[in-house]
Amino acid sequence: MIAIVGAGMGGLAAAAFLSRRGRRVVVLEARSGPGGLASSFEAGGLRFDSGPYVLLDRPGLEWAFHEIGEELSSHLDLIRIDDIYQVEIEEGPVVSISASLEKTAAAAEALQSGAGAAYARFVDDVARVYEDLRPLLTISRPGAGALLRSGAWRHVPYLLRTLSGVLNRARLPEPLSRALSIWTHVAGQHPGEAPSPMAFVSALIHRHGTFVPRGGLGRIPLALEKIARAAGAEFRYGARVRKILASGGRVTGIDVDGEKIAVDAIVSDVGGLRTYLELLDDTPESLRRRLDALPLQTPGVCAYLAIEGTPSPPFLKFRLPRQGACRLLILPGLVDPSLAGTARLLGPVEMEWSRQAGPEGQSGYLDALRSEPWWKNGIVDARMVASRIPSQWGTDFNLFRDSMNPVMTAKFMRQGRLPHRSPAVKGLFLAGSSTHPGQWVSFCAISGVLAAKELAC
Repeated sequence: MIAIVGAGMGGLAAAAFLSRRGRRVVVLEARSGPGGLASSFEAGGLRFDSGPYVLLDRPGLEWAFHEIGEELSSHLDLIRIDDIYQVEIEEGPVVSISASLEKTAAAAEALQSGAGAAYARFVDDVARVYEDLRPLLTISRPGAGALLRSGAWRHVPYLLRTLSGVLNRARLPEPLSRALSIWTHVAGQHPGEAPSPMAFVSALIHRHGTFVPRGGLGRIPLALEKIARAAGAEFRYGARVRKILASGGRVTGIDVDGEKIAVDAIVSDVGGLRTYLELLDDTPESLRRRLDALPLQTPGVCAYLAIEGTPSPPFLKFRLPRQGACRLLILPGLVDPSLAGTARLLGPVEMEWSRQAGPEGQSGYLDALRSEPWWKNGIVDARMVASRIPSQWGTDFNLFRDSMNPVMTAKFMRQGRLPHRSPAVKGLFLAGSSTHPGQWVSFCAISGVLAAKELAC
């Protein structure tokens, strides 16, 4: 029997893949339903996406469903977003990014003469690199051979740069560069630490488009759970795994609230750090020290709002102050009428600040964000029906040290993220964002398929 620890996107994809191949699979999830941070919930009679995920990489999710044996379009209705995001820079301009390259380039040209053409060249350049490297996203731990076969070896110098290095070489106006690097703020890191592939967001936006599933991102884990159940996977909710049991360098079972269950193999989707530092006693000390030193990303603070009024596009509105982290207003109803009347106000924070502030300071910060005027344009009334701060995220989603995952720094990517096949103990496999060079929902699904393929070998 194969135990899947955690019914997040990676665990669900692994369960569906293995069950489709005749393996006996049991999925053990401490919460009452699937999806983890990609799940949805209801509050105040409205439906909200739970976590900080906001956009969908369609090609990656299509690949994961195809490998499982399904067509994505048969399970989800994806809505393309045209007006994607804007960044309001304090004491500076508002920079808008849309699906249309021409429209975005025109907005860049308004910032500075010649910036439109420079942005178009930048997109062409990163798109070429992305297309060459894209096959490596669906290989577990690609090595030198994969780089040579794909021709991706030519882009090794690119991969050795940081996001700041890539943007500086493009010679874009400073406000535009700040808008393109806004995703590093969401992760609580500086663009000078972020890996160069974060520039691929522009290629995805203009070459492949960005999407959301009708009904919210929570529809994706529900679809994967349905596929896995139909293939014979067993699901046990409210089942908290306390320990991964091992003997002689191989997994032998799991401890589920005191119940010992014998297993042949385990796919852990509760985070690589939690797996090695909390669940597995046999983790080598050298690996413990390395993992314990990794910087962590917190989900931040979030207010789930019931709103009235007519807010204007785009779908995502960022506010970037001169000092401190960005803020983000998410308006799902602008693209999906089934989610009309809802909004999320998200405030990314750094892990160290979160630890020092504690629950009281975290709540105070959320209250301060709610009182700011920038996000209220077109909204005549906003009522908070639910909220989460880092300590609540940790409790509600069983997060390791109230974190989502290790911060995806350039250094971490160059060293290699955690392998799907554990080098510490046989029969243990990892899924989730700590194993894959990306933290979108689709990448977590890809990680589950890759972990399952490693197990099935």
